[in-house]
Amino acid sequence: MAETSYWEGSDKYLCDRELAQAFHMARTLGMPLLIEGEPGTGKTELPIHYSNDRKLDLHVYPVGSKSNVDQFVARFDHVKYLRDSQIEILNAQRAEKDLETKLSTGGRNPESLADYVVKGPATQAFQSPNSVLLIDEIDKAPREFPNDLLYALSHRKFIMPESGETIEVSEEEMPAIVITSNREQELPTAFKGRCIYHYIHFPDQEVMRQIVEKHHPTINEKVVDVALDVFYHLRRVGLDRAPTTREILNWLKYIKPLAPKEAIQKIEKLEGIGALIKTQTDLERIQQGVLRNPQDFMRRSTPN
Repeated sequence: MAETSYWEGSDKYLCDRELAQAFHMARTLGMPLLIEGEPGTGKTELPIHYSNDRKLDLHVYPVGSKSNVDQFVARFDHVKYLRDSQIEILNAQRAEKDLETKLSTGGRNPESLADYVVKGPATQAFQSPNSVLLIDEIDKAPREFPNDLLYALSHRKFIMPESGETIEVSEEEMPAIVITSNREQELPTAFKGRCIYHYIHFPDQEVMRQIVEKHHPTINEKVVDVALDVFYHLRRVGLDRAPTTREILNWLKYIKPLAPKEAIQKIEKLEGIGALIKTQTDLERIQQGVLRNPQDFMRRSTPN
C-alpha cells in the first residue's frame, strides 16, 4: 500500500496548504502530480524532501532535449547481448578442445533476454513499493515524450523491450510521481489530463522569510531583513533573469558566518552578488546602476 498520509512539509521544506492538498490528492488517486512555476519555487525539492522525510526510495529522471521513453522505462542492451552470444560460442569451441578455462558473461545468459534489459527510473519505481519518482523539467523534452507516456500513466504498466515482460502496478501501490515544468513549452492537453495539476507562485517576502528560517534558523533577523530587501528589489527591476529562492539561500549561506554588522555591510556593498545575478547583461546593469552608489540602492530597495 502506497504512503498516502497527509504531508505538510518538513523542517527543510515549506509546503503551503494548496500544494500539500494537491500532493495528497495525487498520491491518494494514484496519479502523477504536475507542478508548474518559474525556476526556484521549490518544484524539484518537494519529492526530494518528501522522500527524505518519509524514508522512501527516490528515483529521478532529469529530462533533456533528447529524452525518450526507452531511457525512462527500459532499453535492451544489444551490444552486451551480442558480446555474450559470441562468448558462448567461444566457450563451446574451447570445450571441444578440452580447455578448462572459460570466458565470463558476468552471470548473464543469452537465452534469457531479461538479463539484457536495462531498467530505467520508471521501471525501478514501479517495482519498488512505496517509492517516489521525480520527472524533472518535462518541458525540456521533445513533444512526443509526454505523449508517449500517456499509455503508461493511464494503464500503470510498461512493456519491457525484447523480453515482453509486463511491469504493472495497482492504483493503491502506484509510486508517488512528481512531474515538474518551467513552462518552456506548453504540455499536451491529454497529458495534463492524466495528472493532478498545481502551479507554484513565487513566494512573497513574508513566505520567503519562513523559507530562510527553515534553512538558516540561527541567522540574524536584521541581516535577513536587509538581504530580502535587496533580493526583492532585484526581482522588481526587470532583470533578464530574476534571482530565485535557491540563490538567496546561497547568498545568505555565504554571509551567515559573519558578525551581523559586517554581514549587513557586505550586503549593502552587494558583495557576492554573483550568487544572485546569473547573466553578463544583468551584472553589468547592476554594476553600472547600483555599485556606483550602493547606499542609494539600499534606500530604493527598502519598501516605504
